[in-house]
Amino acid sequence: MRKIFVFLCLTIIIISSCEKDDFCTKNPVTPNLILRFYDTDNRETLKDVSTFYVWAEGKDTIFENVSTDSIYIPLNSLTAETIYNLSTENNVNQFTIKYTPEEEYVSRSCGFKVIFNEVSFSSDNTWVTDFTPETLTTIDNQNEAHVKIFH
Repeated sequence: MRKIFVFLCLTIIIISSCEKDDFCTKNPVTPNLILRFYDTDNRETLKDVSTFYVWAEGKDTIFENVSTDSIYIPLNSLTAETIYNLSTENNVNQFTIKYTPEEEYVSRSCGFKVIFNEVSFSSDNTWVTDFTPETLTTIDNQNEAHVKIFH
């Protein structure tokens, strides 16, 4: 009888000491940079980029031979600068993004995400004629386009 009592007590202690699993119910995604492409002559009209290739300096191609009016690309959270090459019809445009990465605590179950502060953009403007804005205060979501590129 004593063995059964000890066994039951140990079982109750073990079961009551278990914690519920923590599930990340928020969306702690580190935001990507969203670029939208517009017609340089009619600045309100979206314009597809055809035969489009995108790759980061020293990395593999992210987009290959696509036709699109918008893309989202990741920023390197371990550095203060990411350089992308945007290529269409054998014209390569170098697009540089400079920023200050900051880790933001989301929750115990979700961990951290990175937001990008003091963001600035520059381009060598080969096939890209213009872009706006040249600076952003922060990139902390993926709800809308961050940069308009005119070509």
